Amino acid sequence: MNALVGTHDLLFLTLDTLRLDVAEETLAQGRTPHLAALLPGGRWERRHSPASFTYAAHHAFFAGFLPTPAEPGRHSRLFAARFQGSETTDPGTCVFDAPDIVSGLAGRGYHTVCIGGVGFFNKLNPLGSVLPGLFAESHWSPETGVRDPRSTENQVRLAVRRLDALPRERRVFLFLNVSALHQPNYFYLPGATGDSRDSHAAALAYVDSQLPPLFAALRRRGPSFCIVCSDHGTAYGEDGYSGHRIGHPVVWTVPYAEFPLPGEPES
Repeated sequence: MNALVGTHDLLFLTLDTLRLDVAEETLAQGRTPHLAALLPGGRWERRHSPASFTYAAHHAFFAGFLPTPAEPGRHSRLFAARFQGSETTDPGTCVFDAPDIVSGLAGRGYHTVCIGGVGFFNKLNPLGSVLPGLFAESHWSPETGVRDPRSTENQVRLAVRRLDALPRERRVFLFLNVSALHQPNYFYLPGATGDSRDSHAAALAYVDSQLPPLFAALRRRGPSFCIVCSDHGTAYGEDGYSGHRIGHPVVWTVPYAEFPLPGEPES
């Protein structure tokens, strides 16, 4: 990351609540073609989330603790906030003398933008203001929240507008928390009256269909580096469990991808 920070825009896209098994199945079924074209090797990486619900997971993410590869061993990190005793930084880790990577990137000249989705980003109360408060610029509205069936379309439209408005020479760290996969998601499955694993998959297919303008806007600005992952999964009745903030494998195991995105060739 030390070779990329300062020269590349950065995108951090969290597909809130996305389960790994659903992500893999929809990919294999050809229902997420736009993500398939971007994922390294055309597949998701299996990782473990640092937390089981949005608020805790994103606090960890913004401190540099992204989902950990799901194999034993010591795994170095892309970003870190400097602290004594860290065993997961190496010469390639971008280390900030800051309490979080958002302010650390701001200190390196990045304009930081948050486009919120689920309630922990809604800025309607002190709790919902903590995470977006890390950013120089943050946005949320009911149209980007969990109850709007067109939330991803609305989020992407806003992201594109902000990317296009910023000078190309100014590096951008764009964080987008996709809300569509979170409950309620039954409205993505025709005829459904309640959330299910199938409606979760249908929500992911909808999200995939809305992403191309976001990546096109990033390409117009130049090269970027993208991190796309879930913050946690959610249970739909497995072993009697429903929801998240619980210690079940479908919650802790998440899909992850990181990849460079080249800019458009200069004309």
